[in-house]
Amino acid sequence: MVLVQPRTIKRLVRPLRLCAGDTISIIAPASPPIDPGVIARAKSAFEERGFKVELGKHIAEKVGFLAGSDTQRLRDLNTAIRSKKSRAIIAIRGGYGMGRLLHGVDFAALRATPKIVVGCSDITSLLCGALVESNIPTLHGPLPQSLCESDCPVFTWSRLIETMQGAESSLGSILTGYPETSATVRPLRKGRVTAQLVGGNLSIVASLIGTPFMPSLKGKIFFFEDIGVTPFRIDRLLTQMISIGAFDGVAGFALGQCINCAYSPNDHERKQSATDVFIERLVPLGKPIVMGLPFGHGPYNATIALGVKATLDGGRADLIIEEAAVRQR
Repeated sequence: MVLVQPRTIKRLVRPLRLCAGDTISIIAPASPPIDPGVIARAKSAFEERGFKVELGKHIAEKVGFLAGSDTQRLRDLNTAIRSKKSRAIIAIRGGYGMGRLLHGVDFAALRATPKIVVGCSDITSLLCGALVESNIPTLHGPLPQSLCESDCPVFTWSRLIETMQGAESSLGSILTGYPETSATVRPLRKGRVTAQLVGGNLSIVASLIGTPFMPSLKGKIFFFEDIGVTPFRIDRLLTQMISIGAFDGVAGFALGQCINCAYSPNDHERKQSATDVFIERLVPLGKPIVMGLPFGHGPYNATIALGVKATLDGGRADLIIEEAAVRQR
């Protein structure tokens, strides 16, 4: 297959907002849930919030590190996309495996009948694919695997539901309600820019380079997070993207939480931190940069829509959502 240049985002077609009584499809397009019991808990959690839930037929399957075979997982995803009842599709977990399905996803059906698509981590590939293939904003947000944890904060649930429903409270600073702002959020380079958001998990975005599912970052705010990636590996990912020109014309960088991205305390020869890497590789690009924003693999995971406009404020260290990801009617 010939390498494909990053895709320009076309005019967005927003899905209809989610209302009480609407149906949500919960599927497993990548890895199976760590605890199979989370399937029933997730169904109950969304039903308690006023929604109906359809579970993927193969959501409980397990084939090694995958939630069933590629055929089973793709069938559940396309069934949800083509469903006349379902208004939103939520991946129960990331892990690995979504990228294996991308060429079989019915993006045409999703474009014809736009639906809310939610996920993060490995599901980043679906979010980016649906953005460029179906022209819909997709939601980088929490997975039921984490939503059903006992320590999941109200902040994370609220930001997800508000964004899916297009509530006024889904607009504005993503720091609203986040209790740890002063301790974690900081600017790395000042400046202020308003542009569309594109991003997700850094490792997965990098894996899309050269495929038809990689959106162009030119003129966009690139937001990213990661987990379990040591500083030199983060450096390698960023260097790759710099080397191929992926950041040429980028408007700014919104950095989320990079969880477990430090060296082992026993590794005395490697002292560079992830922050050091961000400063060395990104600051010279001359764009506004804010790090430590509340999204990623931590308990505080604000829902961020790919394709919508936001303002990155490198002076006040903030990311401000300017428009809704869904339409009211």
